[in-house]
Amino acid sequence: MKQDNNIKTIDRHSYEPAYMQLVRIVSEQIATGVLRTGDQLPAESQFCSQYNISPMTVRRAINILAERGLVSATQGKGTFVKSLDIGEAVFRLQELKNSWAQGSLTNVRLLEARIVPADERVARKLAIPLAQRVIYIRRLVQQIDMPTMYHREYVIYDPKRPLVEAQLQITLLEGLLQGQSSGGLRRGHLTIEPVNIREEEAGLLKIPIGSAAFYLEHIFYDFNDHLVSWGWFICRADHFKLTTYIGAGADL
Repeated sequence: MKQDNNIKTIDRHSYEPAYMQLVRIVSEQIATGVLRTGDQLPAESQFCSQYNISPMTVRRAINILAERGLVSATQGKGTFVKSLDIGEAVFRLQELKNSWAQGSLTNVRLLEARIVPADERVARKLAIPLAQRVIYIRRLVQQIDMPTMYHREYVIYDPKRPLVEAQLQITLLEGLLQGQSSGGLRRGHLTIEPVNIREEEAGLLKIPIGSAAFYLEHIFYDFNDHLVSWGWFICRADHFKLTTYIGAGADL
């Protein structure tokens, strides 16, 4: 393993947690070539001694580095710098959220909300009996005066669940993407596919029928692992971009 002659220290007065400072230090070493593919990271005890930090801090930092795909641990051998693997690139919606969520310039307009019986498709998606009551919601996301997303969602109706009221009250994009009702949701699935705009969607998004768009289907579960809702966004292709960064230096 190569040694850094300009070893940085952990700033005890920084607002940045010690484990994140260590993540940044090691990431910089990988990005600048101080640590290269296949190099072994110092042992936990060496990190503790070198930076005067606890083993828990080191483990937390190593876990984050592993999650970012920068290092991999081998049982009984140590932790090593990984090679760049484009196949491990992860696309997140953070940039999409940031591009849309511009304070008062972006808003969510509730087009429709009513109780309907679940048809065959909805019943299958939500794993409920046919004709069981669900809340059908339609929303339009606008950026300034331009519609950018059309959202349709089916929420399992339960008058005792505060989730329903929270869903209906969402009027800001941040609430729609983060979930005003996040306290009642545990996990979800998101699928992204390219599609062509149909007549209803074209009229709402003010683009020609057949235009390119992205279809984002989502399914959410509560903390009891019960299905809560199923729906989808139709996003204008000219307002949808996914960017990811791979390798060290991506988060510096």
